Amino acid sequence: MTVPRIVAIYGSPRRKGNTSTLLDRAAQGASDAGAEVEKVILRDLEMSPCLEIYGCKETGRCVIKDDFERIHDQLLACDGLMLASPIFFYSVSATTKILMDRCQSLWVKKHWIDKVPFGRRELKRKGLFISVGATRGKRLFEGTLLTVRYFFDVLDAELWRTLLYRELDFEGDVMKHPEYLQEAYETGQELALVLKP
Repeated sequence: MTVPRIVAIYGSPRRKGNTSTLLDRAAQGASDAGAEVEKVILRDLEMSPCLEIYGCKETGRCVIKDDFERIHDQLLACDGLMLASPIFFYSVSATTKILMDRCQSLWVKKHWIDKVPFGRRELKRKGLFISVGATRGKRLFEGTLLTVRYFFDVLDAELWRTLLYRELDFEGDVMKHPEYLQEAYETGQELALVLKP
């Protein structure tokens, strides 16, 4: 039996922040359900923003030589994605946005090189997005979810599930909500199970 491969992307600037803790639980759930989980901790990587030089027009690969090269291959080899980022000004963290913008090379490959028509979707992967915000804002996650959907789309990934929690700000706040941690663990398990052939 093929073991599902999941890439878990940690987009928090804090190593033990609330989104990191929730993603740890989801990754553990997936691992316990039989998936192979590869962790990518964005804050630890050397990764330039997209410089919009369009060196990717020839092959569809970004020409900037840094840690994105490895992530590029992980993203294309996985069956499932987990992405976790806190909310900053109603969007993802800066390190998460850098990763998203560097995937512009995948967009170029898909639409300019391979000439996949806009709107045609071949969803090969499933994605989970985890996010927390400090406020109770009614529209707190709206802009972020639009960005995440388009990011997942270029990876041929369906936004399969979201875990979105309000009023979590300071490190450790999520520990006051064991039900959130349990939900993250169970969702990770479920993702692993739906990815199994």
